[in-house]
Amino acid sequence: MSESAYRVDTTSRLAQWRIENLASCTYRKSDPFKIGKWNWYLSVEKNRSLSIKLFPEISNFARENPPIASFRIRVISSVGERQCLVHPDVSEKVVKSNEDFVWTIEIPLTGKFIIDVEFLDLKISSSSEGTSPCSIWTETFTHKPPNETALASLGRMLSESIHTDITIHASDGKTIEAHRAVIASRSPVFRSMFSHNLREKELSSVNISDMSIEACQAFLNYIYGNIKNEEFLTHRLALLRAADKYVVSDLKEACHDSLVEDIDCINVLERLQNASLYQLPKLKNGCMRYLVKFGKIFDIGDDLNVFVQCADRELIGELFTEVLAAWKGF
Repeated sequence: MSESAYRVDTTSRLAQWRIENLASCTYRKSDPFKIGKWNWYLSVEKNRSLSIKLFPEISNFARENPPIASFRIRVISSVGERQCLVHPDVSEKVVKSNEDFVWTIEIPLTGKFIIDVEFLDLKISSSSEGTSPCSIWTETFTHKPPNETALASLGRMLSESIHTDITIHASDGKTIEAHRAVIASRSPVFRSMFSHNLREKELSSVNISDMSIEACQAFLNYIYGNIKNEEFLTHRLALLRAADKYVVSDLKEACHDSLVEDIDCINVLERLQNASLYQLPKLKNGCMRYLVKFGKIFDIGDDLNVFVQCADRELIGELFTEVLAAWKGF
């Protein structure tokens, strides 16, 4: 049997194991695959019924920090018409051993099929007593200051409006007081505004009419080194647009890296469009791979119809070129 028979293909939160043929009374265990902080295995055993197990690799880390997993698991058969068996979503299940999650399928499956696992969340127990487990994916963005005391002081300048000299106007008419020297040092666009006799210099104000006050605050918090993980994750798309518009390249890269990490059926087409618009190659490749290699394009029929009607023609052409190439290689 070829090595590929045991390989599990993965993206950041999705795993697929393609099984070409499973004879009766057969047991097979996959190669380990990495999702989050753990190595995982899938196993399948066929006797009178089909049993599928998902479990982490035994290690010191896994023993001390067993994953608390929320996931969606399906079996997709490609024999004849495409069939899909779906297990009810698993929510916050502690998975320590190969007996903690077992899915028994009574319907006989023959020939090729795919075991598809989409991790909705992975939590790890907090080291502090009395605190709730926290998602490992809220840690994907970390802003590490070179000097924490200096950054804390800079953040206070913004939050407490210490000696501010510029007013930022958001889309809803609300304002934030800031410092032209700080925002000019982080953005060549702002620097140009304040270096020439433009309206912004004369009136000591900047109109950011395409951002809500919350997104605008997150943007300034990033510039001042004071943004929190949850705030960043909530406003990633708005921050991406602002980073591109005002040429804050490190913020654009942070958004790019983060958006690649949680592609799913709900957001994949929007992210593909943004990847094309803002020239984000990793995100574009990740979305294409999710849709084509992992077959998720079959799960988003209605959204895909809307996308085809309104998206960029060149991008639609690229997507269907990928689909056709995948079908030819099948």
